[in-house]
Amino acid sequence: LHPNYLVATNRSSIFSGHHGQLSLTAVFLDEYHDRLFLGGKDVLYSLRLDHTNPDSKEIYWPPLPGNKDDCVQRGKDSQTECGNFVRLLQPYNRTHLLACGTGAFQPMCAYVYVGGELYTGLTADFLGRDSVIFRSLGGRSTMRTETDQKLLHDPKFVAAHLIPDNDDRDNDKVYFFFTEKAMEAGDREGAIHTRVGRLCANDAGGQRVLVNKWSTFVKARLVCSVPGPHGINTHFDELEGIFLLRGKDEKNPDVYAIFSTISNVFQGFAVCVYRMADIREAFNGPFAHKEGPDYQWGAYEGRVPYPRPGVCPSKITNQPGRQFGSTKDFPDTVLQFARGHPLMWRPVYPAMRQPVLVKANVPYRLKQIVVDRVEAEDGQYDVMFIGTDTGTVLKVIALRSGNSLDTEEVTLEELQVFKVPTPITSLDISVKRQALYVGSPLGVAQLRLHRCETYGKACAECCLARDPYCAWDGTSCTRYTSLSKRRYRRQDIRHGNPALQCMDQNLSVEGLDVTEERVVYGAENNSTFLECIPRSPQATVTWLLQRDDRKEEVR
Repeated sequence: LHPNYLVATNRSSIFSGHHGQLSLTAVFLDEYHDRLFLGGKDVLYSLRLDHTNPDSKEIYWPPLPGNKDDCVQRGKDSQTECGNFVRLLQPYNRTHLLACGTGAFQPMCAYVYVGGELYTGLTADFLGRDSVIFRSLGGRSTMRTETDQKLLHDPKFVAAHLIPDNDDRDNDKVYFFFTEKAMEAGDREGAIHTRVGRLCANDAGGQRVLVNKWSTFVKARLVCSVPGPHGINTHFDELEGIFLLRGKDEKNPDVYAIFSTISNVFQGFAVCVYRMADIREAFNGPFAHKEGPDYQWGAYEGRVPYPRPGVCPSKITNQPGRQFGSTKDFPDTVLQFARGHPLMWRPVYPAMRQPVLVKANVPYRLKQIVVDRVEAEDGQYDVMFIGTDTGTVLKVIALRSGNSLDTEEVTLEELQVFKVPTPITSLDISVKRQALYVGSPLGVAQLRLHRCETYGKACAECCLARDPYCAWDGTSCTRYTSLSKRRYRRQDIRHGNPALQCMDQNLSVEGLDVTEERVVYGAENNSTFLECIPRSPQATVTWLLQRDDRKEEVR
């Protein structure tokens, strides 16, 4: 679809707050209560999910006067930096919501709420220099990382998620996704790497070493790159967004990640997909080790103490005569080794060792991603919705043919959601409502995941769109369902070939030519704006100039 299609036809529903300026900083989609909770500057909102009856409720939540005055006295801007910016919205129980605000400070954080405990990656001081991973709330003691550049070196936290290892809840682990300065990069001083960090949810710290500090924290590099000339890969090192595509197996979600390049010469973006098996394999591999300041980094080849650093106290670690009911029972040698070796030697590579999508030299930055796994006539497709810093949402699928490593990127739609360019700060997907919720500083928009009727009124047009959500049902292009009458259903995502799909739909071969001709007039020796909006990015537009006896293509 044309980028301005949504704005022009008003097919999105937008909420901008009761005062016209939301300054959105947090979103929580609660499908159980059928509500959308929003947090902004000094305010909380609760909306109905369907937007037909917004029923919006507002709570005014400013910072305490003393906190705001202190913030201003420290040189911060009273309007843009010293408000109470709501950073966290999570369910506390069936009737209450946990909301956290900055209280006139503005830390950036990633968080996940697990069994009544809050795990947060943030900067803990006013100057933003003390970067930590915290555990708070709940019945156990507060935990944090040590202040040590080996653990966290100027990190930028992007996301945090609980992912169980197996059916033993004692093995549950919290994963953090972030970027940081890479100490192992050697001559490339200041090099940035993307990390996946991991710690045990039942980590209680040590008894004598690492008291009230994380004792199971380990991290590994996430690599996202494309082959370049002379065997030199182009790396996308800056992590922008993370989405976990969860299936029936809660232990093995697919991790979708948006990356950007760190270069003044080349601006590019990539989406890589990681398998949990590959992430766990890296954490089970050798530790990174450096013997001294004049030595190179390498794999640790010495004896690793037991229980292996990074594992959780559980049935797996217990042996006859050696019971480890808590990390406080771990030997000091284990904790000392963990303190000195948080980094794994082997990186984590994406599936097929390459991105599923690459964008280079585009007039926007890719910032947010959500993914919907869609059932189509010939299998499943992962439909990516990607938000940019200019307010557009890209709807994309990546196709791989047979055993080939090459992928074909198919852009199904490019939607301009808001009337003026504004960064997309959040994307949330409701499979139940078949809706996408797009957040920006200007407000929140609700879009349908599919708009099949816009692809035209012919079988060939519907097939050429290659949208997994849509199929020709014998009379129109509609939402694909596996229960619809198979006799009339026509869809071709992989090839977009209407000749194979639509020949029995009372069409001649000539009828498969879905060329739509429009005549536009212009005055000679005058300027005229000519516009032709294609129904789908798969359509091509050709301009012809009518001469006296023939038509000439305008190039």
